[in-house]
Amino acid sequence: MPKQHATAVAASPVPDASPSTSQDGAGGVRSVQRALDILGLLTEDRPQITIREIVDATGLAKTTVIRLTQTLVQCGLLWATSSGYTAGPGLWRWAHLARNAWELPPESRRRMREMADQQQETVNLYVRRDVHRVCIAQEESPRALRHVVRVGDELPLWGGASAKVLLRDAAPDLLERVVATAPAGSAGLDAASLGAAVAQVAAAGYAVSHGERESGVSAVAVPLLQGDGTVVGALSLSGATARFTPERVEQFVTALRAAADAMTGRGTALTAGGAG
Repeated sequence: MPKQHATAVAASPVPDASPSTSQDGAGGVRSVQRALDILGLLTEDRPQITIREIVDATGLAKTTVIRLTQTLVQCGLLWATSSGYTAGPGLWRWAHLARNAWELPPESRRRMREMADQQQETVNLYVRRDVHRVCIAQEESPRALRHVVRVGDELPLWGGASAKVLLRDAAPDLLERVVATAPAGSAGLDAASLGAAVAQVAAAGYAVSHGERESGVSAVAVPLLQGDGTVVGALSLSGATARFTPERVEQFVTALRAAADAMTGRGTALTAGGAG
């Protein structure tokens, strides 16, 4: 992501917000969140939604849903059909911008493809966004039984090898918020234990997980580092736990480290984002 440069400006007094102004601001933010929640209902498995499905999924009043969908249609973010709503053409511009911002250099993609073929497991690249990790690139394993995460999917940070890599140097309040997202009954998971696990991973330089987030799935991950040592991404191999023997894990770590060094050396366009 491009760095933002601060511009010095003279401080000027800011009037206290009146109750009505504060309420309008809160309402505006709430409306934006609701609109984004509606767009988030569209997936590859459900490319079209109806008013009834939106009402059922969000719990909003039908009148509110109609108003929000009409606004989204007017903005080109939804497209009305005879049987519901699909993604609108206005999203193409955003998709194009996102692709330009996040697409990896061809050499990095080639290395990921080669590693997936050589190691016979799925290769993923994650970045952190607040209390989630987002998959920004993937090369699937050629095996019939393989682990697949779609590009753009958000996964939690409370478990998994990539999560522990991405949480290096995380502030205590972030660890607390990550733990708060864990499912009920996550025995022994608290900010202290998560922080200790992250510290161990930082010292080792890689992370290994077995069935932490999904039973039967294992992963090995290493960090992608900026020149100052800041973690900007996590490169991982994942697949069936039965195949992640100690010997194979050692081989995966070697392959991942070589690929990560090459990718950062080639200037993989990632920056330390996801602060929160």
